[in-house]
Amino acid sequence: MEAFELARENLEEVLVGNSVEETIYYGTSDKYADISWQTVIEAFPEPVNGQMWVRAVCSAEYMDSRGERQKVELVHWIAALTDQQAGQLMDDEDLERLEAEQAISTAEDAAQYAGIDVETLQQWVENGLVTAEDGRFIRYNIDLFKESQGDPSAEAKAKQVESVQELAMALRTIQKGLSGPDNGLQDPGRNPLTGLSPEELEKMDIGEVIELLRKQQK
Repeated sequence: MEAFELARENLEEVLVGNSVEETIYYGTSDKYADISWQTVIEAFPEPVNGQMWVRAVCSAEYMDSRGERQKVELVHWIAALTDQQAGQLMDDEDLERLEAEQAISTAEDAAQYAGIDVETLQQWVENGLVTAEDGRFIRYNIDLFKESQGDPSAEAKAKQVESVQELAMALRTIQKGLSGPDNGLQDPGRNPLTGLSPEELEKMDIGEVIELLRKQQK
């Protein structure tokens, strides 16, 4: 019940705003330390005619009485994008390159990347390692677990992504200098997470930006 209320409050916060941008916010509940949350504002093609829309996906995760992780997710379609707005999103070539770099198809290959055996990888999954809907592994998520020897904090787990598309959104977020609803930005010309200017971030390739994202987990 608390997880649902948290997800609903986060969705309401998005909907009462004057505008939205593609971004990802995440954290843990101030009242319930065992509940992590994530808010994703993303563009996606609607399934009938492929028109691009923006939607908010607000989720909250918690551990139930059986020690299993449960997830509450609320989705709201906000608005359709114009052709000009849709054209400003990451192009197909960049997304394909990111997918080639990040997606791992088999548990064996994922375990090899993590430097562990498949049995340990399965333990990571049981401990909250997020995989894509099609079952593939994402290097970015694995890195979070590698850096904590398979036991990241609830806040770190909340920073995982469920798809390469969502990771692309996270990259755009950091490149735009966003860190959340109240980022406390001291220098509007620099990213509050990295201290770099927008021009410096734009010159970085995908791998370098991902490395910056990983450093935030430490």
